Amino acid sequence: MTRGTTNPNRLRRMDRWITAVHGPTLRRAPRAPGPLAVDLGYGAAPWTAVELLHRLRRVRPDVRVIGVEIDQRRVTAAEPWVRPGLDFVRGGFELPLPGGERPLLIRAANVLRQYDEERVPAAWARLCGRLAPGGLLVEGTCDEIGRRQVWVALGPEGPRTVTFAARLGSLGTPSDLAERLPKALIHHNVPGQRVHAFLRDFDRAWAAAAPYAPLGARQRWLHAVRALATDWPVADTAHRWRQGEVTVPWSALAPRL
Repeated sequence: MTRGTTNPNRLRRMDRWITAVHGPTLRRAPRAPGPLAVDLGYGAAPWTAVELLHRLRRVRPDVRVIGVEIDQRRVTAAEPWVRPGLDFVRGGFELPLPGGERPLLIRAANVLRQYDEERVPAAWARLCGRLAPGGLLVEGTCDEIGRRQVWVALGPEGPRTVTFAARLGSLGTPSDLAERLPKALIHHNVPGQRVHAFLRDFDRAWAAAAPYAPLGARQRWLHAVRALATDWPVADTAHRWRQGEVTVPWSALAPRL
């Protein structure tokens, strides 16, 4: 349960989405001691947990973050960053939190990618079972410098949405994001599966939007997403699209078994 530390800001896109979408729930959470978030499998250094605390506190100043790692050496190495509202513990999917507290947010980036696909449903269920009422699990994958990210958002009832996010200036085609599909989807990017059809249609919309490329990658992306939305249930508003994000319901991409 580890991830690399190439860029401490590589999860910025995921965090930005979390604060936008889950921010109202964080604001409504009871005070004393304040809502709790978990950074599961933060890796060799605690930067992603530190950044998560910083970003969530823009939404809710009394939020707390606990980083969870299965490697005790990594927990020990994070001790210099412990402060009020930020702590680190050894553990895994069971989330051994003080007092058995339930978090309002669990973020698991580049964690399940290491496991067999057959283990994903059980891991999702276990983590969702630890959420506080109204809680959210965000599970996905990013590259080493955060240019490409795909994540699934889940509530206690299971998966809700899939979000694709890219640094648009470095994007060749939308299907470049395929290499960062979460474990639950990456092996289903083959003909006959929904996620393959989605990325195929996204590439076609991107190609059709090529005349807008001289206006910048963002304008090309916006026109491609508008075209894509005529055939796919793209959920987000143009404001989120402008951030280089596209979200669709999980049911639209769920693997056909």
